[in-house]
Amino acid sequence: MIEKWNITIPELTGDEERRAYVYLPESYESEPDKRYPVLYMFDGHNVFFDEDATYGKCWGMKEYMDYTETQLIIAAVECNHSPDNGRLSEYSPFSFRDSRFGKVVGRGRLTMEWMVHTFKPFIDQNFRTLPDRNHTFIAGSSMGGLMSLYAVIEYNKYFSKAAALSPSLWVSVSKLSDMIANAKLKPNTVIYMDYGSKELRNHNKMRSYFAKISSLLLRKRVLLESRIIPGGEHCEASWERQIPFFINTLLYEP
Repeated sequence: MIEKWNITIPELTGDEERRAYVYLPESYESEPDKRYPVLYMFDGHNVFFDEDATYGKCWGMKEYMDYTETQLIIAAVECNHSPDNGRLSEYSPFSFRDSRFGKVVGRGRLTMEWMVHTFKPFIDQNFRTLPDRNHTFIAGSSMGGLMSLYAVIEYNKYFSKAAALSPSLWVSVSKLSDMIANAKLKPNTVIYMDYGSKELRNHNKMRSYFAKISSLLLRKRVLLESRIIPGGEHCEASWERQIPFFINTLLYEP
């Protein structure tokens, strides 16, 4: 079951509305005393419905979750679609300049402050969640993948695990490296990070960026699953095929 409604994020876009989504397992109604871990996801419009997805193809998260009977709530919010680099700005922890986009002012911190102080409390108050850090995860792809890394590193007291698919490390690998090096992470922090072999050519030095960030995370004793996906591309169809891998990592219990 998916609940879908409109919200505003005054700190970012004033009164402009965007969609929020919450996936509830089928057991949610039949087991009224049960509480669930929560996975927060970026680009919520691409997560569940083809008709809402930017390019007409979603991740198919509902179908996977229902088929596998995975006991997890998913809360996701639509991105900023402004042509004036709205999504890049909200999903970047750092300001940067790129030949394709010009100067982008990073407002990732504002995004995360809203998520942990407004959206997460709303989800915890209105749904039967397990609100503690050990049961709170975050995931995204591309710029959302970069934000997932940022979230679990800088907001580690809220998120214990993250899945970063095709993360946009090219935004500023040096600033991201410094952030990881200076982070104080709890010892049970788990990160799943992947990149498609076909998309490596999209940005110069991406293979070395990926290796560098993976190495830094390991030095911080992060429990890391790092993958280069044979034939993987930068699209929802490719990310959909990775769902079993990252969900297993997020929910794995020995």
